[in-house]
Amino acid sequence: MFTLEMAWRIILAPMMGNDIRMGLENSYAALPERFFQSIRPTPVAAPALVKLNESLAEELGLDTDWLQSPDGVAVLAGNRVPDDARPLAMAYAGHQFGHWAGRLGDGRAILLGERIDQNGVRRDIQLKGAGPTIFSRGGDGRASIGPVVREYLASEAMAALGIPTTRALAVATSGEEVYRQRPEPGGILVRVAESHVRVGTFQYLAATNDFDGIQALIDYLVDRHYPQAAEHDNPVLALLEQIVVRTARLVADWMLVGFIHGVMNTDNTSLVGETLDFGPFGFIDEFHPDTVYSSIDRHGRYAWSQQPGIAAWNLARLGEALLPAAGGQAATESVNATLAGFRSEFESVFHQGLHSKLGFQEVRDEDVELAFDLLGRMQRGSADLTLTFRGLSELPGQASDQDQAIASLFDPPELIQPWLVRWRQRLAAEHSDDASRQSRMQAVNPAFILRNHLAQAAVDEAIERCNFSKMEELLEVISRPFEQLPDHPELYIPPRPEERVLETFCGT
Repeated sequence: MFTLEMAWRIILAPMMGNDIRMGLENSYAALPERFFQSIRPTPVAAPALVKLNESLAEELGLDTDWLQSPDGVAVLAGNRVPDDARPLAMAYAGHQFGHWAGRLGDGRAILLGERIDQNGVRRDIQLKGAGPTIFSRGGDGRASIGPVVREYLASEAMAALGIPTTRALAVATSGEEVYRQRPEPGGILVRVAESHVRVGTFQYLAATNDFDGIQALIDYLVDRHYPQAAEHDNPVLALLEQIVVRTARLVADWMLVGFIHGVMNTDNTSLVGETLDFGPFGFIDEFHPDTVYSSIDRHGRYAWSQQPGIAAWNLARLGEALLPAAGGQAATESVNATLAGFRSEFESVFHQGLHSKLGFQEVRDEDVELAFDLLGRMQRGSADLTLTFRGLSELPGQASDQDQAIASLFDPPELIQPWLVRWRQRLAAEHSDDASRQSRMQAVNPAFILRNHLAQAAVDEAIERCNFSKMEELLEVISRPFEQLPDHPELYIPPRPEERVLETFCGT
């Protein structure tokens, strides 16, 4: 309920305290006004910092002590707006589960601005759960602390795995309740991204034949993210080609660690190749290519095995929006040829990733078939994806008693034995040294992934008790996923039957 007290907080917030500056710019605010709504975050009752990502703050050149001060927490929670910020909610549209949804936009997220990090990269700083905007579609613009914790864990897990992703700078509680299926503590996530522009941003403009807007957004993307495209005879095609390449590589990276995004709508498809929006995501335990975790994906549209095709479909929607700027109908063949490059790029990265996961240095024709044979046996034997690849990385080049650990992952155990013979023959053919090969494999086959039951346990603790100890425990191992740390052995094993989480949720 919107109270008089909340109204006074909104009115008085801009007048409170001393000037605050964070070295922010906002290049997106220079675009035409129809691209966004200028709006300040709605202050919350009693903000409290739960977690500050100090290493990311330092990467952004921010003062970690100040961010944990009352003024800093007020900024992170949206109660204070830095004087150099130009806060806004971005407009976009999109296809959701293949159906045109029309205008969407940031219904609970507000972009404060951008900082240039220590590597010279311009990065957005956005508050999620910052209050209603004109894009809220009847929602309250807030977030429960549970999904906020879940996104913090997921984005940092992906970053540690070396997969391009948005990051989490901070988590705060709001001191207020939000109402979903039940009252839950409110939370705010401070998200950092190279960009929040998505396929749906172009779709928003194309839906109204806003050709000037499309060109302005192209110029913006080229200038900020893809300057090399400006040197091409057709910058629009060059831009599209680079987006296709980045997206193909991203999806291949996801699949190599068993990640399922869960809601690959066009409004969640980043144009800079980052993992964007951690809603009903999940990491595969037992390997089945048709695995789906999203509670709303009733037909398996976004299953693990479907992700390359969906990404290509989403990029085709981008191609449609860009076609007028690329040269109109005369450019159709060129746009289609550019889009067709997705498959070869994806297969190249995915196959090379499998090659590395199996410990091979030389590329041979039979390697892909051998890798897919393993995946097939994992599927038939309900073997755990992560444990299987990690277990292989610990095996010697000759049959040994250690083989029993791998075999025990399969039902029946003997299912893997013929494959191990072939794999070792392949290793012997390139005279691989065990120690160096094992080291290479362990550098690409994680010991730890953020399994669904682990994330859910942290979420439940946050919602039910405002207890963040499980979150902290997970963060200890999330940052080092390729090492097996001794303190928490239970975090490296699959869930027991009663712990399995088979459905994950958007968290809106």
